[in-house]
Amino acid sequence: MKLVSKLIVSGVLAGVLAGPLSFGQVKTKSNITPSTLARPKLVVGMVVDQMRYDYLYRYYDKYKEGGLKRLMNEGFNCRNNHYHYALTVTAAGHSAVYTGSMPAINGIVGNDWYDAAKGRNVYCTDDSTVATVGSSNVTVGKMSPRNLLVSTVTDQLRIATNFRSKTVGVAIKDRASILPAGHAASGAYWFDSRTGNFVTSTYYMPALPGWATDFNNRKLAAEYARTGWTTQLPIEQYIQSSPDDVAWEGKLAGQPKPTFPHDLTGNSGDAFGPMTTSPWGNTLTKEMAIAAIRGENLGKGKDTDFLAVSFSSPDRIGHTFGPNSVEQEDDYIRLDREFADMLNFLDTWVGKGNYTVFLTADHGAMDVPAFWQEHKLPAGLMNAATLTRTIVNALNAAFGEAKYVAAFENYQLYFDKALLAEKKVTVAQACAVVRTALLATEGIADVIDLTNINNAPLNTYQLELYKNNINAKRSGDVQVIVQPGWFASSLATGTDHGTPYNYDTHVPFLLYGWGVNKGETLRRTTIADIAPTISALLHILPPSGSVGNPVEEAIKK
Repeated sequence: MKLVSKLIVSGVLAGVLAGPLSFGQVKTKSNITPSTLARPKLVVGMVVDQMRYDYLYRYYDKYKEGGLKRLMNEGFNCRNNHYHYALTVTAAGHSAVYTGSMPAINGIVGNDWYDAAKGRNVYCTDDSTVATVGSSNVTVGKMSPRNLLVSTVTDQLRIATNFRSKTVGVAIKDRASILPAGHAASGAYWFDSRTGNFVTSTYYMPALPGWATDFNNRKLAAEYARTGWTTQLPIEQYIQSSPDDVAWEGKLAGQPKPTFPHDLTGNSGDAFGPMTTSPWGNTLTKEMAIAAIRGENLGKGKDTDFLAVSFSSPDRIGHTFGPNSVEQEDDYIRLDREFADMLNFLDTWVGKGNYTVFLTADHGAMDVPAFWQEHKLPAGLMNAATLTRTIVNALNAAFGEAKYVAAFENYQLYFDKALLAEKKVTVAQACAVVRTALLATEGIADVIDLTNINNAPLNTYQLELYKNNINAKRSGDVQVIVQPGWFASSLATGTDHGTPYNYDTHVPFLLYGWGVNKGETLRRTTIADIAPTISALLHILPPSGSVGNPVEEAIKK
């Protein structure tokens, strides 16, 4: 007999024996319902740009007790957490984290895409209707979240509290601040590497708040740039890395070699760019985040506030030096200290146990192909210009000389549809020509017609990931799929990402603090589960495009 039936029958029999009892009535223990809804004072979402899952453990012995170890050992660790779409890049990653959605729905298919109606490329947060606030650099602030087609968990919190909650985004990269903060944000701030200031746009406010101006006046970026970059520990202790000087490492601008110590002074056009390609970029971000908490009095009101902070420097370091570099190891050792500082500050500001933190990444990264080749592993590098020439030559040979490809973004080709129609060439025919030409190229796994993806010759796992990327108005017509371990670049140094393979999709998801159980799970979770989990924790509606599910075992009942 089913448990429910047993309970009903036992309840009825008990009523017969004890006296009159209506059918199905079961006596239960009285529960005391709280008079007000319990929520944390503050939620802090931390996204690390280019943090592979293995970095949690690769440098574990060098982490301090108060940073990543605190999150891992006192919080909840989703150890098998992956991206649920194929093209893993920064804008798409931050959007997926905070919307619980996917590019097919939220519209952020890449950092850039081609708009056929406008006949030009579009940057994910471009907005020509707004202006820069906080800098003389007029272009850096022409940004907003208007290209994001759905709401964020930060938006939903604002709605749920009738906009009493404050939500703020902070990052060096504009897209890493703007997209997480959401449409209805109290403010979003990003870094202008030309002037050394954090800026915003008139989308949010007409002028910087006093606390942000005061922060900029501290000139921390200039101080960090002058300090330069030396290793936190004696360099011989960096046993998880390759030697400090190898052929596959890139160099910072103006430096003769990719070795420590690093000079972080820039030129007039990008005075603080080198500083952001160092751990000092993380320090600057943390200090700005703390200034925002203090300045906006986050966590001190009656309603839950939300800070979305992204650490962008690991991505810049990885692209330049690679994941196996001493630079990246030093970066994560130092970043761990920044996390400890942030958590210690939150302990004193809102009180330990009164805030919730989650940590994840917008994507991972492939090791530098030359490093893999050195150790006899399958990997390689394709020249982006050569690939483009191969495509152009094949189409010209098949259909006559013309400019058939309007744009090449995210390993996707955007055809000039009007030209194809004039030539009486279908997308399928053009795709077949490109496929034949590229399959002869080492490093290409396949080429598929995105306009007929259901008939693509892909395994079911990858098919779902690529389908989750397709937005009818923003995606290309043809998808070029690279082999594992391969990517296209004009450089022979540093790394890249943007594929459906584990090194790009497998990233951390740690939960810690108010309402969070201690423990871990190895069941597969996805990035789309983060926003629904935070929504469930806060008892608010998940974002409008959410497709994920709460990680139930992480939440205290």
